[in-house]
Amino acid sequence: MITVTTIGSQPSVPGPAEYFTGVVRIDAPFQGATPARVGGATVTFEPGARTAWHTHPLGQTLIVTAGAGFVQEWDGPERSIHPGDQVWIPAGVKHWHGASPTAAMTHIAIAEALDGKVVDWLEKVDDAH
Repeated sequence: MITVTTIGSQPSVPGPAEYFTGVVRIDAPFQGATPARVGGATVTFEPGARTAWHTHPLGQTLIVTAGAGFVQEWDGPERSIHPGDQVWIPAGVKHWHGASPTAAMTHIAIAEALDGKVVDWLEKVDDAH
């Protein structure tokens, strides 16, 4: 049976402080029904907000829908991301993503679970990145 989750039927929740720096809002979380493993959410980062370093056991796709932001993998350069950009982060790649210092950024994050786990959270990103 097809399921439609209507806009506004799920409340926004703040991004947990242990996994995010700055003001982050998570909207419209979704999870596929078994046997599907896909899930995700729309995530909005206020200017300067970002995730902690983290990895995904089966990778992650980000689709930027608004604003300006950055993504960076461990030991790699910061890369600008903008509306319409699609970002693929391979399985096990340590990375962070978030808004630019002066503009908010919203993306849809999509990832699959492996043995029920979607993300491994690591240390916070320092201001020097």
